[in-house]
Amino acid sequence: MITSPLIMTVSERDEFKRTNLDVEAGLKNLTDERDDLKRKLNNLAQKGWEYFSGSFYYISSTKKTWKQSRDDCLQKGADLVIINSKEEQNFTRKSQKIMWIGLTDSETEGTWKWVDGTPLTKSSWDSGEPNGGENENCVEMKKFELENSWNDLSCSTRLNWICEMKDRP
Repeated sequence: MITSPLIMTVSERDEFKRTNLDVEAGLKNLTDERDDLKRKLNNLAQKGWEYFSGSFYYISSTKKTWKQSRDDCLQKGADLVIINSKEEQNFTRKSQKIMWIGLTDSETEGTWKWVDGTPLTKSSWDSGEPNGGENENCVEMKKFELENSWNDLSCSTRLNWICEMKDRP
């Protein structure tokens, strides 16, 4: 038995060509986007940023107050880090620096909030912390060798800090 070759109508052929052109254009856009992201990633890496799990992080080499640290992050298009998971907590600890994170109760004593306004739901407080009352309204990551390493401290203390830039390089 002889099978007949596949015959395509003119409209089917034209539709196939249009689809093929759309796929090629989409591929070019993705390739261009990938190349742009690689350039941005390399640029950020050269400026001291490190990528982890969807965010870029910058750890300072100087020491400032909590507010000065936050201002520095904001000037960089970021904010002090908001720790959302055990993995992120472990990542931030690996720098082995005592540093500010984006947690404070300066608005309402005892009500800890992240810099984006979300309330603290999961914490990594060191044993006995927080304990500073009205005098200690900002949070440092103090004992980098321990998972539970947060300590409340006077916001005027000068420490290193860690910025986080989410969703965009």
